[in-house]
Amino acid sequence: MADEVEARPDEGAAGHGNSEPATQVDGGDDGDDRDPAWRSGRGLGLALIASLALWQLPFGGFLLYPFKLLATWMHELSHGLVMLATGAGFDRMEIFRDGSGLAHQASKVGPARGALIAAAGYMGTPVFGAAMMIAAPRARIARRAVFGMGAALALSAALVVSNPFGQVAVALSATALIAAGLLLPARWAVGAAYLLAAQACVNAVLDIRVLFRPTLLVNGEVAGASDASNMALATFGTDAPWAVRFWATAWLAWSLAITWVALRMLRRAET
Repeated sequence: MADEVEARPDEGAAGHGNSEPATQVDGGDDGDDRDPAWRSGRGLGLALIASLALWQLPFGGFLLYPFKLLATWMHELSHGLVMLATGAGFDRMEIFRDGSGLAHQASKVGPARGALIAAAGYMGTPVFGAAMMIAAPRARIARRAVFGMGAALALSAALVVSNPFGQVAVALSATALIAAGLLLPARWAVGAAYLLAAQACVNAVLDIRVLFRPTLLVNGEVAGASDASNMALATFGTDAPWAVRFWATAWLAWSLAITWVALRMLRRAET
């Protein structure tokens, strides 16, 4: 029987908004010209601000529920990729209606490799967001990035997502992103990439809050050990509150740092 790795505690739905329309479209097909409005970072800034603002609105979670599930998928896939890299094997993943999820490894591993697997979820999600942020300004690359994420979703739905709700949710997300990558006009393809980037970065930060709570829920039920608890046990030999909070704080700092580095790279590429 596969070992469970808790990968996404229950936290409701995350928020996000649309970016401001650009004023100039790149010429013809999808050349490398970049829209001045996007180049200024204004679109990404608005997306990030709107993501945080919608969290505070009663209907924000409903509007952004699909992005919450997408962030859960990024989290679980990050676990799964490290499971494969460490030789543990990626047995399956589950994504639940409440936005929580689990990644299951095929075999047990030692503390060092277990620590890498435990850290992968919260460290991997901001990397997805940063990569999408860097890809977004150029329409051709933005299209490929959105399409590529859709293709990865489709592959995972077919191969590793095991519960019915997760299979349907991931398959629908895959269909939407593949269609967006193929059919959206250049300006909107860039906007879609920025929106995905903003959601990944915002969720990467906000979801860590649950690690500071005494009770962890997965699929509406009290879960065992969190990723931070597993990491604390693997590194400190204890899951005392101070050890769990140490790793939760470290991952929060990592998420903020990765987002800041991506923003710096984006600004540097524009000048």
